[in-house]
Amino acid sequence: MDTPRRPRARLSAPLFSALMALTMGANAADQPAVERVEPPFWWTQMAEPNLQLMLYGDAIADAAVTIDYPGVTLSGTEREQNPNYLFINLTISDDARPGTLPIELHNGDNPITVEYTLKQRRVGSAERQGFDSSDTIYLITPDRFANGDPANDRAPDMLEGPDRSAPGGRHGGDIAGMQAHLDYIADMGFTQIWPNPLVENNQPAYSYHGYSATDLYRIDPRYGSNEDFRGFVAAAKQKGIGVIQDMVPNHIGDGHWWLEDLPGDDWLNGTGIEKGEFAYTNHARTVHMDPYASHKDHQLFTDGWFVDSMPDPNQRNPRVANYLIQNAIWWVEYADLSGIRVDTYAYSDADFLTRWSERLMREYPNFNIVGEEWTRQAALVAYWQAGNHNRNGYVSHVPSMMDFPLLYGLREGLEKSETWSTGLISLYESLANDVLYPDPNNLVILAGNHDMSRIYSQLDEDLGKYRMAMAYIATMRGIPQLYYGDEILAKSPKHRDDGIVRSDFPGGWADDKVNAFTGKNLSAEQKQAQQFVRTLFNWRKDKDIIHSGKLKHFAPVDGLYVYFRYDDNDTVMVVINKSDTARELPLAHLAEMLETKSKATDITSGNSTLLGEMVIPAGDVAVLEVH
Repeated sequence: MDTPRRPRARLSAPLFSALMALTMGANAADQPAVERVEPPFWWTQMAEPNLQLMLYGDAIADAAVTIDYPGVTLSGTEREQNPNYLFINLTISDDARPGTLPIELHNGDNPITVEYTLKQRRVGSAERQGFDSSDTIYLITPDRFANGDPANDRAPDMLEGPDRSAPGGRHGGDIAGMQAHLDYIADMGFTQIWPNPLVENNQPAYSYHGYSATDLYRIDPRYGSNEDFRGFVAAAKQKGIGVIQDMVPNHIGDGHWWLEDLPGDDWLNGTGIEKGEFAYTNHARTVHMDPYASHKDHQLFTDGWFVDSMPDPNQRNPRVANYLIQNAIWWVEYADLSGIRVDTYAYSDADFLTRWSERLMREYPNFNIVGEEWTRQAALVAYWQAGNHNRNGYVSHVPSMMDFPLLYGLREGLEKSETWSTGLISLYESLANDVLYPDPNNLVILAGNHDMSRIYSQLDEDLGKYRMAMAYIATMRGIPQLYYGDEILAKSPKHRDDGIVRSDFPGGWADDKVNAFTGKNLSAEQKQAQQFVRTLFNWRKDKDIIHSGKLKHFAPVDGLYVYFRYDDNDTVMVVINKSDTARELPLAHLAEMLETKSKATDITSGNSTLLGEMVIPAGDVAVLEVH
């Protein structure tokens, strides 16, 4: 989620001709009346046979459409108020073959033929395995990670150029930079990459974050091309790494090409960007489940805009909904994704979210989607997870959600002093929320992300507490996610400061004096932290006991918190000693888990110790395999 605070800016008309070859599959000069076709192409053998094409061109809405292609049926056309848009509904049967589908538009004396491509679906695409609790997600802000191709720092049809000195400017990181450092990512033990959005953000300023899309079918050329992105996903897959795409159905950028010639008055929520007659969201995120919420508050939450530079699509319009659903499927199929992260999930229309999530999961039954509901309220996170029995009957199909309640329990549990109601007891009690979730092991757990202070800084640069946070994320139930740079103790103010939080990864630019990829000029503390993270998450990769084992924890006593991951064969014990004195294990208190055990091996050092002789240093954590 990103909420830039800046004046609204209007953009010049988009350069449609630059994309003609991509969207049409034909030379622009051959099709003068049709400037865009979206989705750009489609596939045979999809679970859903119906496809809606959006065509944009001069006065094409009244064109009569004919199709003659085996296995494809024209099931109707639709239009909006704007005569420059035509929506064509196709039904693609199971026996349709890949090839070029001629779509004839008769609108006057000169018929136009749009050659639309149907591709062969990749074998096994429908059965793809999404990310799960055996994975660790590495979250990257692409503009700030590594500049692999300086030649694309500035693009001729993009408004904002590079300015690495500006915290809110574009710094030049790109897809090539991420791909060049896949070995580092794999070596750290990470098995999934979640980049912040890579689609085009042709805004005049503050465009690097990716959450103000101006073309949902185009990778921003300052990151690379669509083919570059697909190549990156394939290269990552060869390293055993999946790629999760960040999608934003809730809002677009005010430079989106739609806004130069909107399809209709109800395409966006509000009465129009030019008049400025729209409301801002009230951020009243509980309205969906609140039995007492007013209709007005509910409407403001879902229909309100984040800021005036982020228009809010009206997902109750069936053509808007179809567009967003098909766009998500198109990227999964085209790029071979292993998951989707959905920004500002609950801000969208709830009925649309049901339809959107159901369609994706029907197309990819083993897929995973994680929604962002930034809240301390576990009941609200549970509301949106698939399988939850909501009292109002609402049905979701999204398998995973971000576990922000646990994040707050972790941060405050480590940051605040130990009393009967603060400190580690907050973390301990956070896990009791699992009684609300239909599948707590499919929640994404985190210590920080791109929208909040760096975890090391939030913990007052206390290396011991930092280690506790990393060990907790590595061993707790759920799917761990780390933000790039946290492995080398990246710093920020404690308050939100996006440009600093999303700092450049050292070594990602040719003239960097510090290189975290090689370790050059990292401090001793940074190297220690990096190795700690590397050891933890490589150890975690093949530990089924962490991926799916049982969990038992003991209430913290005087700053000592102990929990176990276990099954019938193996036991892992995690001991957090937040106190300022070294602590022996309270063996009698832990007897129900340790009575048949005698020895423990520290997974970070490899040292083995008799349980009766074990001492946990002050302000430190131990992850132990017990035998």
